[in-house]
Amino acid sequence: MTYKKIYLKKGKEESLKRFHPWVFSGAIHHADPDIEEGEVVQVMTANNMFIAVGHFQIGSIAVRVLSFRDIAIDDRFWHDRLLSAFVMRQRIGIADSPSNNTYRLVHGEGDNLPGLVIDCYGKTAVMQAHSVGMHVERMTIARQLMEVMDHRIENVYYKSETTLPYKADLGQEDGFIIGGSSDNTAMENGLLFHVDWLKGQKTGFFVDQRENRKLLEQYANGKKVLNMFCYTGGFSFYAMRGGAQLVHSVDSSAKAIDLTNTNVQLNFADDDRHQAFCDDAFKFLDRAENTYDLIILDPPAFAKHRGALHNALKGYTRLNMKALEKIQKGGILFTFSCSQVVTKDHFRNAVFTAAAMAGRKVRILHQLHQPADHPINIYHPEGEYLKGLVLYVE
Repeated sequence: MTYKKIYLKKGKEESLKRFHPWVFSGAIHHADPDIEEGEVVQVMTANNMFIAVGHFQIGSIAVRVLSFRDIAIDDRFWHDRLLSAFVMRQRIGIADSPSNNTYRLVHGEGDNLPGLVIDCYGKTAVMQAHSVGMHVERMTIARQLMEVMDHRIENVYYKSETTLPYKADLGQEDGFIIGGSSDNTAMENGLLFHVDWLKGQKTGFFVDQRENRKLLEQYANGKKVLNMFCYTGGFSFYAMRGGAQLVHSVDSSAKAIDLTNTNVQLNFADDDRHQAFCDDAFKFLDRAENTYDLIILDPPAFAKHRGALHNALKGYTRLNMKALEKIQKGGILFTFSCSQVVTKDHFRNAVFTAAAMAGRKVRILHQLHQPADHPINIYHPEGEYLKGLVLYVE
């Protein structure tokens, strides 16, 4: 197939030679006329040599690379890439598990499909496009997904209203593009939960905390637990299964609190160990008594872009300082950052500063990260976004 071409400035192909999957707009010398946003293009060096093929988009990242080989981006391409992603999940024991039907099937650049996220919840796959090119291909991808997944998936829900560039003016609405189901109950490590793929954040559940929730369960026995930014209550019901003495879930969203209560009921009906509070995290911590000996801080991204980094680090420091001031002696703090622009060192320094300001002795027990179904392309270190620390506080 013949695609329109984009030509790089001299020397700007070096990152592509190292298989980095992005072409920035500043690296482009010129392009064929009338290239439309979302179109598949060939990327050529200044010497007119092919180097990559990918989706064109208006913005800082001008091309998201789909292949470094000169191939057609057709049904076979999508089938092979989706199959490769699924086989990897099978081989690491995440797909086809009797106790878990919740996992990320496609993680953008980590699965060599930049701009595409697919999460599986039981019989429903929730697909999210982060590029115009993936939006254009959504029906082709959905059909190939059904073929690859066979009987495992019956419905595909497309959820990209908030992830596509608003300037593209695509008029996208969320909804089922294949099938349809009112059953939004899924299972993670033997625990049940409702997925709010209609109005919830991300694809409806934070799949990336699965292994960290499982770790928390091991520490919960007999503890008084505070789950800040609880969203749908994932850490809360793991703590309850782990034998927590009490669990308090806090979120500023009333809808999140309703969903947390529903999910706790699914697993621990009429269990009076759990209470949920709709409140601001900082205000709740200010008023909280020093009774908690296990605290989880899993806030939404404090920094969406580099310009917000300084304020984000101040926010992480302030939040962790408040938790460290309140936690009982011998308590354990699970603290996270999901901001991509906040590096592991940035986050660790913010928590270090918080510990010093709180005047507490702190030891690191675990350094946490995203799970195996959120793989990081070795050529794309930007894909490592989730950072976490488990701290023992004296």
